[in-house]
Amino acid sequence: MSSTSKNRRQFLKASSVAAAGISMPYFFSAQPGLAFATGSKNDRVPIGLIGAGGMGIGNLKAASQWVDVVAIADADKNRQRSANGRLSKGKADMYDDYRKILERDDIKVLHIATPDHWHTKPVVEALLAGKDIYCEKPLTLTVDEGKLIRRIQEETGRVVQVGTQQRSTFNLFTKAIALVKQGRLGKIKRMSAAIGGAPASAAIPVADVPKGLDWDRWLGPAPAADYRWMKFESEKKRLSDPTNGHYKFRWWYEYSGGKLTDWGAHHVDIAAWALAANGQSNAVVSIDGTAKHPVEFKDGVPVQNDRYNTATSFNYTVKFAEGAELVIRNDTGNGVMIEGDKGKIFVNRGKLVGKPVEDLESNPLPEDAIKDAYKGFDLIENERKAHWANFLKCVDERKEPVSDVHSHMRMLNICHLTGIAARLGRAIKWDDKSEQIIGDEVANSMLARPYRKGYEIEMEPRQAATANS
Repeated sequence: MSSTSKNRRQFLKASSVAAAGISMPYFFSAQPGLAFATGSKNDRVPIGLIGAGGMGIGNLKAASQWVDVVAIADADKNRQRSANGRLSKGKADMYDDYRKILERDDIKVLHIATPDHWHTKPVVEALLAGKDIYCEKPLTLTVDEGKLIRRIQEETGRVVQVGTQQRSTFNLFTKAIALVKQGRLGKIKRMSAAIGGAPASAAIPVADVPKGLDWDRWLGPAPAADYRWMKFESEKKRLSDPTNGHYKFRWWYEYSGGKLTDWGAHHVDIAAWALAANGQSNAVVSIDGTAKHPVEFKDGVPVQNDRYNTATSFNYTVKFAEGAELVIRNDTGNGVMIEGDKGKIFVNRGKLVGKPVEDLESNPLPEDAIKDAYKGFDLIENERKAHWANFLKCVDERKEPVSDVHSHMRMLNICHLTGIAARLGRAIKWDDKSEQIIGDEVANSMLARPYRKGYEIEMEPRQAATANS
């Protein structure tokens, strides 16, 4: 066994979690060599990266003990080069068109970390090409995209992990779910997902496209639009520069869902996970509330195209089939409150508090409670590494990962539907069985979006190619 392989296995065996309420540490079981990597002397996984921004680089650095980045695709050549240097010492093949990676037989695992509007097309095409995928959240831009991904995943049997890493934060969010699953809160009555508001902007002028960025390819399935950018005075605040491109895409409904799908994909996920863990339905019945936007809307479409347009503030109540309610709001401290008829807890990325948590000192959780909440998988410290280890283990053993596409879309549909209600300025009623909005043709039309000509999803897999073609 090589030293690299040995180190990888030792890490998987030795990493543990020491959290209050757990009487002993649990250990992530050693991963056998992945079936497609057995020919590698280092027993490592060759991986392709699609979308080479901060999340893609950060995630693959976390997974660097197990994977080798051998191919990188991005619409921005500057990001290609930066990611190649930081992840592969310049050794990875670089592509403008991600489909070149899908053609390669030597790459069976992909990380997709593109902007939200660029998730579904490469995910579906990669599934059809026989790849396993770790895709950043939110998985889709629309409800109907989620229907397609769920169907194709079932048909192909490929493994898809969504990057909702809070599910792998064992001493906080996973522990909160364990408390719920163990009945410590009783029947859930009310929940709150506080996710903060989104920024507004002044009018952002049309600007020259930065050298190296293929703006048409970056837009991809989204409508054609001018590149916009407004420089702030301080170069140190470059990431704060208003734009409709890198990073700030999330404040435009054309490319994202704003805070409702950005942070909503984290905290609404925990709320929906809690209901399921407690044996309660997380099927939506209705959504009602209010939102403020920085621009006017007509029939759910912004009337101005020169500034951020996602909701800056909001307060929506989601009602579920068995009576539980979830408030999605921007105006309180970030985190998730879960209230049952026996007690309530509050959890965020810094704390887990509440009487049921205090009671653990005298009445600890059963030994396997957190592992059980984590779909029976063993635990590993550091949520980012844990999420990747879970994914790679599921690739190896052909299991459903902890953040599977089906439970993810149950949650994400809540965020999408709330966004539709916000854009239309009216309540909506939802038929969970048919996955249709009841009695509102305009709202139903917003469950899908047309793809720009030339960027439609290719439903036939592309011909395999060699690494250097």
